[in-house]
Amino acid sequence: MSRPPEPAGSSPAPRLSVVIPLFNCLPLTRAIAAALPATLPAGLGWEAIFVDDGSTDGTREWLATLPPPFHAVLNERNLGYAAANNRGAARARGGLLALINNDLILRPGWLEPMLAAHKALGRRAGVVGNVQRNARTGALDHAGIRFDHQGKPAHERGRVAAWERALRPLRRVPAVTGACVLVSAALWRELGGFDEGYVNGCEDVDFCLRAAAAGRVNAVALRSRVGHLISASPGRKQRDEANTHRLALRWREPLVREGARAWARHYLASHLAEPRDFPDPALARQAVLYLLGLRGAPAGAYAGMQVALEVELERWRSMGNL
Repeated sequence: MSRPPEPAGSSPAPRLSVVIPLFNCLPLTRAIAAALPATLPAGLGWEAIFVDDGSTDGTREWLATLPPPFHAVLNERNLGYAAANNRGAARARGGLLALINNDLILRPGWLEPMLAAHKALGRRAGVVGNVQRNARTGALDHAGIRFDHQGKPAHERGRVAAWERALRPLRRVPAVTGACVLVSAALWRELGGFDEGYVNGCEDVDFCLRAAAAGRVNAVALRSRVGHLISASPGRKQRDEANTHRLALRWREPLVREGARAWARHYLASHLAEPRDFPDPALARQAVLYLLGLRGAPAGAYAGMQVALEVELERWRSMGNL
C-alpha cells in the first residue's frame, strides 16, 4: 500500500512531480535516483514518486531507505503500467507531472527544453515528449509517434536535422511515448489519467489522442535528448495485439486521418518498381502532390486507410478473445 500523504502545509508544493513506475530492475532504479538530482535545473522545486508494481528483487526494501524529496507508493500486486502511473500521479503535489521510465539515461539539460516547449504552447499544451536514443546502440528511437499505413502507432526514427532543432525546436505530433513526457497535472486530472484497460502498451498514445480531442497540442521538444534502455522491464510486449486492437476500436477515425500520409507513401512505394502498374494513376499523382505538400490528402488515401484498418480489425476478430 502507499505511504500516507504528507500533512497539508508540511512543505511547499513543488513545481514538478516526477512519477517513475517500477517492476524489478533495481540497478536501473538506483541509477535514475542518482541521476535526477544531478540533472534537474538548479532551483527547481521537485519531488520524485517511485511506484513499485510488485517487485521481488529488493526494490521495496531499498525504496524504504530513500529520504525526501523521494517518496514511494507500493502496489499490493502487479497492476500494470497505466495503474502504476495513475497511482503515482494521484500522490503528486506538483503543477507539472514528468512521467519517466527507470530505464532512461538522463544528462543535464534534458528537462529545460521540455519546460520551454510546454510554456510556449501555453493553454494549448497537451503532452510534451522528447528525442530518445537507444542507449545500447546510439540509434534514434523516438522523435514522436505517428501512425503507419495500417493505423498502428510507430515511433518516428528519421534523423532530426540540426536546422530544425535550432530554428523549430518544437515539433507537433499526434502522440509521444510515455517513457519520458511532461504534462500539466490539471490536464492529467481533467482527462482521468491513463486508461487502465490497456495493459503495458498504447495507454500513452490513447492519452495523447484524448488530449488532442480536447483541443490540446502534443509535441516533441527536439532539444531535449535522453538515452533509453528500451523495454527493460520483463513482459513489456506481451499484450501488444490486444492493446492496438483496443486503440483502433476507440480511435478509428483519427487513425484514418493521421495515417493517410503513411498510406500514400506506402501506396507509391509498393508500385514504384513498375509505375505503369498503378491501379489508379490519378490517385498516384494526387499522392505525390500530397507528399510534396502541394495539396491535401486525397480521398483515396482515406479510403485506403479505412480498408487497411478493416483488414486489421478482421484479423483481430479471427484471433478470438485477445
